Amino acid sequence: MASLLAGATKTAHSLATSLLSAAEAKVGSTIPLKVPVKEDDPQKTFTFEGIKGKNIFVGVPGAFTGTCTAQVPGYIKAYDQFKAKGIENIYVVAVNDVFVMKAWKEQLAPEGTPVHFISDDQGAFVGALGMLFDASPLLGAPRSKRFVAVTEDDTITHIAVEPNPAELTVTAAEKILPWL
Repeated sequence: MASLLAGATKTAHSLATSLLSAAEAKVGSTIPLKVPVKEDDPQKTFTFEGIKGKNIFVGVPGAFTGTCTAQVPGYIKAYDQFKAKGIENIYVVAVNDVFVMKAWKEQLAPEGTPVHFISDDQGAFVGALGMLFDASPLLGAPRSKRFVAVTEDDTITHIAVEPNPAELTVTAAEKILPWL
């Protein structure tokens, strides 16, 4: 009985992940403008409606994970280089709660950083981008694929998605800077 329930749960979870995720975003796609996300306050949501200029969205599978913790400092350190190339904001987005994202930001940038750490706690934002995958075996739930999207206003102008979310090959900051 327990094995039957476990199998049904696993199947339902995989199905839910598939249903949550739209077709994968590509150049020319619009970012989800009306999907609420959080940054500093678990009670306060905002959307990207009205976003202007060039912005970078860095999708990561999970705060405090090894590869993510290796990737994000590159964006923090290169922030001024991105600004010099016309980037308005850098948003690090993960399917984690606000508390985890704030703690991770404090660990990675104890002196502070203008890089925004965004909590997509329900996976709705990355799901609408088609960037949600089933990370249940390792992280316990659906998570964001490792991706970087450069936008002009609300339109994606460049996008890179890691073929293996545990690796950092095409989404490191030094790989993205030449695109700009």
